[in-house]
Amino acid sequence: MSIKENLLKIKSSLPENVTLVAVSKTKPVSHLMEAYAAGQRIFGENKIQEMTEKWEQMPKDIKWQMIGHIQTNKVKFMAPYVSLIHGVDSLKLLEEINKQALKNDRIINCLLQIHIAEEETKFGINEEELEDLLASDSLKKMNNIKIIGLMGMATFTENQNQIKKEFQHLKSIYEKLQSLNIKNCKLDTLSMGMSGDYQLAIACGSTMVRIGSTIFGGR
Repeated sequence: MSIKENLLKIKSSLPENVTLVAVSKTKPVSHLMEAYAAGQRIFGENKIQEMTEKWEQMPKDIKWQMIGHIQTNKVKFMAPYVSLIHGVDSLKLLEEINKQALKNDRIINCLLQIHIAEEETKFGINEEELEDLLASDSLKKMNNIKIIGLMGMATFTENQNQIKKEFQHLKSIYEKLQSLNIKNCKLDTLSMGMSGDYQLAIACGSTMVRIGSTIFGGR
């Protein structure tokens, strides 16, 4: 099947309230343009340099989302254009995003990455760190970022019950934060689910799925 057919098949299976992020990391611009021609406007990359090169070459109505782990010294390269940053896992990183957003006269949307998997290798903050971050005075002074939701990655396992449990855990944290009264935190996005588990993620309340290989094929 072509990229267009893959994309339309997935889109037709998604509920209306679920946003599709086409994960285009390592894929050539020609493949992204096929998806673009089929109507896709949201692309996710995990390396800032590669994303910036693609942003320079491709149509400007694309919304670029950073889905990978971020080094603070690279934030400045995406600050002029990035539409959403998924992997925010520290106050220090938020401060840098805020600083670079201010320089570019922008407000940058962010998702806080919560560690829900059993694997140690996955990035993200735990619930205690989340509470500290949200309670910090520093956050309240950031006028150039907006926390619009949470992101999490389930354990890489065949065990559907475990994945489901992790997604439900993230959903419960998300629901608890709905009553937050912080001016730059209005949560309406729950980003969880990838090619292998997005249907389960949607069943558990995901509003944004990150799908790569099912659209573009394997590496």
